[in-house]
Amino acid sequence: MKQTTKETHNVNERITASQVRLVGDNVVAGVYSIREALAIAEAQELDLVEITKSSDFPVCKVMDYAKFKYLQKRKHKEIKNNAQKIIIKEIRFGPNTSDHDFDFKLKHAINFLQAAAKVKVCVKFVGREIMFKERGELILLRFSQGLEAYGRVEQLPKLEGKKMSLTIAPLTAKK
Repeated sequence: MKQTTKETHNVNERITASQVRLVGDNVVAGVYSIREALAIAEAQELDLVEITKSSDFPVCKVMDYAKFKYLQKRKHKEIKNNAQKIIIKEIRFGPNTSDHDFDFKLKHAINFLQAAAKVKVCVKFVGREIMFKERGELILLRFSQGLEAYGRVEQLPKLEGKKMSLTIAPLTAKK
């Protein structure tokens, strides 16, 4: 069985246009017939690669296609490796949380922020507790004040259904 690879560009004989606009290093830019363009590429021992398909003349470039694909693959891999993975830790409260529980959860949030993780703080309202939205907002604001030295508020308190949340990002995180 033959494996087929999907190429994103037409190369050499796969170019179907009769005339192409030629660009590249060591090439006089201009419009050439496909035979002339292939001969120029062959003389330099390189490939003729169709860069863009336009209505008049497709733009083709004389280059080493294998090297181009290799560099492109390496660039995508580097971008993927450099992508920062964001970790979000969630801390939940009720509107009637005691001071001891508040301090205990504050210490956990400090540890999370020092480990470069974002912290999402939620106050969940059960049943008729939704009448005390102000208590939940006060808890979230007090919590954000306790974490001022370790993180910055990314999203202010926001009520979504029966859950009010606030997001705090670490100060050491890169933008």
